[in-house]
Parts: sequence; C-alpha cells; structure tokens
Amino acid sequence: MTTVQAWAAMEAGGKFEPFEYELPEIGPDQVDIAVESCGICHSDWSMRDNEWEMTEYPFVGGHEVIGTVAALGSMVPGLNIGDRVGLGWFAKSCQHCDQCIGGHQNLCLEAEGTISHQMGGFADRVRCHWNWAIRIPDGLPPEKCGPLLCGGITVFNPIVQHAIAPTARVGVVGIGGLGHMAVKFLKAWGCEVTAFSRSRTKQEQAHALGAHQFVATGEAGALDAVAGKFDLIINTTNARLPWDEYVVALSPQGVLHTVGAANTIEATMFPMIVGQKSLSASPLGNIATTRKMLEFCARHKITPDVEMFPMNDINAAFDRLTEAPPLRLVLQR
Repeated sequence: MTTVQAWAAMEAGGKFEPFEYELPEIGPDQVDIAVESCGICHSDWSMRDNEWEMTEYPFVGGHEVIGTVAALGSMVPGLNIGDRVGLGWFAKSCQHCDQCIGGHQNLCLEAEGTISHQMGGFADRVRCHWNWAIRIPDGLPPEKCGPLLCGGITVFNPIVQHAIAPTARVGVVGIGGLGHMAVKFLKAWGCEVTAFSRSRTKQEQAHALGAHQFVATGEAGALDAVAGKFDLIINTTNARLPWDEYVVALSPQGVLHTVGAANTIEATMFPMIVGQKSLSASPLGNIATTRKMLEFCARHKITPDVEMFPMNDINAAFDRLTEAPPLRLVLQR
C-alpha cells in the first residue's frame, strides 16, 4: 500500500482540502508517477462541480500531470525509475478492442479517465497504465508541459488527423487556452494561420503567437471577406457560432473541425454538398500522436503560456479561472 497526499473537493462546488488515501499494491502493467506539477483544465472545474453528472466524491482532479516514474509494475516495458513522464486525460485503455489495436486508444469505449475513474494529479502521486505515461523529451521545460497533455494534444490531433500540409491555410476560432496552442503549432507547421475572435482585443496577442491574419467576427462582413479561403478551421470554443458563415469560409473539400464542446451545431447542408466540405470533431489524440506532438514541441521550442501556482494555493488558482484568465494555469509542488 502507498499513502497519497492529495487535494480533494468533498462536494460539488466545494473548496479543495488536504486529503489522504491509499493506493493498493501496484499492478504488473501500472506506473506510479511522483507528481512535480499539474495543469488546471476547465474540465477539472466541470468535474469538481459535477456538471457532467459523473463525479464521485471525494474528488481529486488534475489530468495534466508532469512527474517522474516512482514505481513500476513487473511487466512495464520501456520505462525506468526516475524517467520524466506526462499523463493526460486517459489513464488506461483496454488494449484489445479494434480501436486500440488500430492505434486509436483515445477512441476506446472502455478507456478510463485520470479524473473520472480514479484519483487524479492534484496529489503527490498518481497511477496509470504504462502506455499512457508519455515520456517528456529533453529540452522542454517540464513545469510548462502539463497543458500539452490535454489542451495541446486536443488541438494538435486535428492537424495530423486531416493530414494538413504546410501549404494549407488554417483558421483558429478562439484565442484562449486551446486556441493559443493551436496558433503556435500551426505557425511552426508552416501553415498560413488566421485567428478568429469576436473583437480586436486579442489581435495583438494573436499576432505575437504567430497568426498571420486576424478576423474580428463581430465586425460586419468580416467572415464574408474570407469566403472560400480555408482548408481547415479549428473551433476551440463552446460558443454558439454562425456555422453557415464558417462553412462558407472553407475552401472546396475544407473541414470545419470542433474541439470546443459546442452544445449544438446548426448548418445548412447544400453549401457542404456543393463544396464537398465537412464537419468534424475529435477527443484529444492517441498515444503515438501525443508522443509526436511532444517531439514537435521540443524541436520547435513550443510551450503553452502558463501562470504558476504552488499546489497548496489550489483554491486561489481555481478562483483565478473565474477572472480574466491567463492562458493556462499550472500547480507546482
């Protein structure tokens, strides 16, 4: 048995407080990670407040974990004690379904989440199946890497999924926690990047991140001016968008891909049929794509923009989410 020191919410909307629990004997295919830092995702907020009606209390959140391997099961290949690894949304997948065998572990119907099926990374230790413990390449500052394991792979996956060429013209809707990483990735990928936001308040920031153009969608005719331009548009928001106008902004065979949890999408089919356009979506990415993303980040020196808090200031960090938020928040032990 291993005693874990964690921070847990005892009820929906409750403050996080010190919490201690026991991990059973480690399984042959499991890894224990000694947590160094852990990002805060809006999903942690949603789970804490039971917005998805699936939370069990006490709730220990945290699924953007960076740490070192502290213990290994007897059948774990490729990892050693002390290796620096990351753990994202998924802590386990079945490894035998068609999706897992085909390399799409993120689509496994039996996949288990780091904070939905167990205690997460707001703690000094967290456990997972060995193949979801992703090695962090040398050259990346580990304290900034946690958000890559959730938000980062969420926006990197569509680039791989749709085989986007460096010559492509790509739009990013929303310049926040997800969108700012998408802009950085696409700029380094070689694409012509356009940032979309309601107003021009984020225009300077978008250009600093690497966007070549900026569209303020709240201005009359702004989307009409870019009709037929984009091979891919990645929507990172959960806002109710003028979907037809974004479809018109796609070039023939273009894709409007949403990773933001939009409640409804209402779009007219005829413009999609005529232009052979499509709507698409994805949940994070598979293990191989996550590894490729981290290698890509190390090669191009890409990290998310973060604000750091000590782990024992976890409640202050969550309060920060309710203000004008920074791009990503990270708790550091």
